[in-house]
Formats: sequence, structure tokens, C-alpha cells
Amino acid sequence: MSWDPAVEPKLQHLPEDSWLAREAAHQQRVRTYADPYLARRSAGLKHPVEDFLFTYYTQKPGQLLRWHPGAGTVLSGPAAAERAGWKYYRAADAGERAAAGLAPGTAAVTVDVERFVTERRDAVQFAGIILAGTAARPAQFGCFGLHEWAMVYRQDKFELRHEYLTLRLGAEQTDRVVEDNRIRCSHFDAFRFYTPDAAPLNALRPSRENQRAMEQPGCLHANMDLYKWAYKLAPALPSELVMDCFELSWRIRAMDMRASPYELSEWGYPAIRIETADGKAEYVEQQRTFAAAAQELRHRLLEQLSPLLDAAGGAAHPLPVSQEGRP
Repeated sequence: MSWDPAVEPKLQHLPEDSWLAREAAHQQRVRTYADPYLARRSAGLKHPVEDFLFTYYTQKPGQLLRWHPGAGTVLSGPAAAERAGWKYYRAADAGERAAAGLAPGTAAVTVDVERFVTERRDAVQFAGIILAGTAARPAQFGCFGLHEWAMVYRQDKFELRHEYLTLRLGAEQTDRVVEDNRIRCSHFDAFRFYTPDAAPLNALRPSRENQRAMEQPGCLHANMDLYKWAYKLAPALPSELVMDCFELSWRIRAMDMRASPYELSEWGYPAIRIETADGKAEYVEQQRTFAAAAQELRHRLLEQLSPLLDAAGGAAHPLPVSQEGRP
């Protein structure tokens, strides 16, 4: 289905000095996180918190460094011509140059939204289903981060996920926390890492098939995944929004691991002791703050997605999904 000009956002023009400044600011923002990761990787080192967004998700630092203005923007100037060979970019046509106030023959490019929608239709629709469905559901705040504990439950029988870390309470006490609490995880991409003995203890049965019906806005992992939805829709989404999602995911990951059973104080991450009443209260307080921030980003993503969804044909039919749960 082709891109419909009737739903296309109003054309924006960015001259070279303007968009190069935004590109440089974006790249500096990315390097704040990416450079330490790349240095650790070169040295053969790991970080249990700060490597996650670059190792669990498929977006690589080099891809994240590429700045995109998003759909409906014309970039002009000699540097813009280099983007004509980038995937999902094309030279601006005569009408777009005229709308941007550019003289005929001026170097100018824009995101090829028609091609993007044609080739990424399933991804656009699936993102719309997950984002809209999650935004509409009530947030649940009773999980207390026990998904990380369930991943090492009875770890004497199974391999410890982070072999270079130690359990803060030891194996026996960690198992007892799992057994003494109600586990209610709604996110399949957390649930699928449970040990076999922990899976039956979960009150819910999230699966790849029911994922779109179960994700809810209080879930830390659903909120971290906003970054995934954003980068999978590049270059049709502006990179500033992608990085807003990345930075929220970064902060959530830190809180998620502070509430985990691992001893991370030497890494600079003091524990949220969810095995105590005070720890549970602290967890829920932060969880609510992140849920509110994530809902704001979710609505921004849906706003950017709206014309793409219209062009893609609206709601999606059931789609085959990858192991990551994404088309």
C-alpha cells in the first residue's frame, strides 16, 4: 500500500547547518553510552548493567550513531547528497524541493516513506498493536522485580545466567524469596528465561502467541522495549525520539538490576532489597515513575506512527514473529 499524501505530515525543511548540528548533538549523546561499551568490549570486559542495551537488543552502536530526521523532512546541502545511497532515503523530488523553498537542482534528500511502508508494513502494524494495546491497559505494580530472581531459582540445578556475578543472599535464601512471594510476570521475553523449576510458579502464562494481549504499562521490560520499537522503525522516526527511548530503557535497566538477586554494589549499583517491605515500596515507587515516563513516550511513538499506520492499512492481521517476538 503506497504512502498517501493526505496523511503525510507537513513537510519540514532543514538546511545543512541546522541538520548537521542536530546530527552532531545526537552522535555525542550516543557516544556517552556507546564509547564505554566499545572500550570494554575491546578489552574483553563485561558490565552486567551497562552492556545490556547493546547486547540484548539488535541495534548496534554504529547504527544508533546514524542520525535520522524522521518522515516528512527534507535535508538540503552537499552533505545531504551522501544519504541518497542510504537505505530508505531518496533524492527529494521537484515538488518537495519547491515546498521546501529550494532552487531546482539543489542537493536534497528525504526518507523514502513509500518504500519504507511497503517493505516494513508488518513491523509498522505490529508496533502499532503492541504500543496502542499496552497504552490502553491499566498498569500493574505487583511483580516486585521477581522475574530476575526466577531466572536463577534453584540455580544449583541450572546454569547461573551471569556467571561472573554472585548472589547477594546466596542460593538458598534466593530460592526462599522466590518461594515466599507471589510471582506475576506478564512479559514473555522475561518469562522465557525462567529456570524450568520457576516457570510453574508464575501466576500468569505469557507466551509469544498472547504477547500482544498481555503487555501492560507497569512492566519494566515492556517499557524498556520502547527502545526496540523505536529503532526498528528507523529511519521513519526521528533519532531524538529513539534516544529518548534508549535513555529511559537505560535507567530502567539500572533499577531492574538493583532489584535483582545479584550483588552489584561494587559496580556502583546499591541493592533495592525487594525481599523486605521497604524494598518492595521503593521498587513500586520507582516503577510508577518509570511507567508514567514510558506512557508519555509510548504516546509520542504512536503519534509518529499514525500516518505510517494509515499508509500501511491500519490494524495488522496475525503475523509470524521471530524468537525476539518482532516481525
